[in-house]
Amino acid sequence: MTGTTGGQRLTPWLFTPGTSSFIEFMARYEPDLMPGSGQRPAGATGLTGDQIPHGTTVLALTYADGVMMAGDRRATMGNLIAQRDLEKVYPADEHTAVAFAGTVGIALDMVRLYQVELAHFEKVEGTAMTLDGKANRLATMIRANLGQAMQGITVIPLLAGYDLLAPEGEEARIFSYDVTGGPYETRDFHSVGSGSPYARGALKKLYRPGLSRREAALAALQALYDAADDDAATGGPDVSRRIFPVIASITEEGYERMDEARTEELSRLMVEQRLRQPEGPTAIL
Repeated sequence: MTGTTGGQRLTPWLFTPGTSSFIEFMARYEPDLMPGSGQRPAGATGLTGDQIPHGTTVLALTYADGVMMAGDRRATMGNLIAQRDLEKVYPADEHTAVAFAGTVGIALDMVRLYQVELAHFEKVEGTAMTLDGKANRLATMIRANLGQAMQGITVIPLLAGYDLLAPEGEEARIFSYDVTGGPYETRDFHSVGSGSPYARGALKKLYRPGLSRREAALAALQALYDAADDDAATGGPDVSRRIFPVIASITEEGYERMDEARTEELSRLMVEQRLRQPEGPTAIL
């Protein structure tokens, strides 16, 4: 069976019953269309880290109503700033968000494919994938990129979601990964990227169970500021250009990105606090 659209004939495999996995379906019928499937030309030399844009730093933390993700906006190529307003936090579906650190081009392709994968599953099965299933499906995608990761083209995502099937009080969940695709559920907070050690150090001081949305957002901004203070690849709030981190929350109502005006307000408040206390807030003993 074939069909036409706009005078062009559709390929027969589009009418072939497939699986609930869009990735498996494409890999079976059109593997060359999959991200990272292109072959390197004979005699071509590999790119170095100085020639490929990389993005850092992203983090996630739980709070009273759900889980929050945040990311700085800088992408670098070696010692150069490749982009100042890169977005690294995206909705995966209604109750899940994904953020990334690493090679920007591959990461953006992976995020888009992951969004399609979850939507395809829901349309075929008639129900959303469980959060554990989403975490494992993302792990499979990371594992498929292992060959490129061994050549230095690495993507390390961070997954956060609100699990509608989890017991009360355990709905907010965070998953981190290693380069081979190993998934690890983490409690309370986590961060990935070159500035992640400093961001996690800040969150250790500032995190406590039951944070309000505003408190969680300020903690995330403080953590990104500390990361930018010690890691050249991480960008802090750019007040002169009005470029501020991306902050998004996932609750029972779904994914919601904090609007720019609110993010700017909290970022300016945090910068003013740093003028009085350059090392940032201290832990409450």
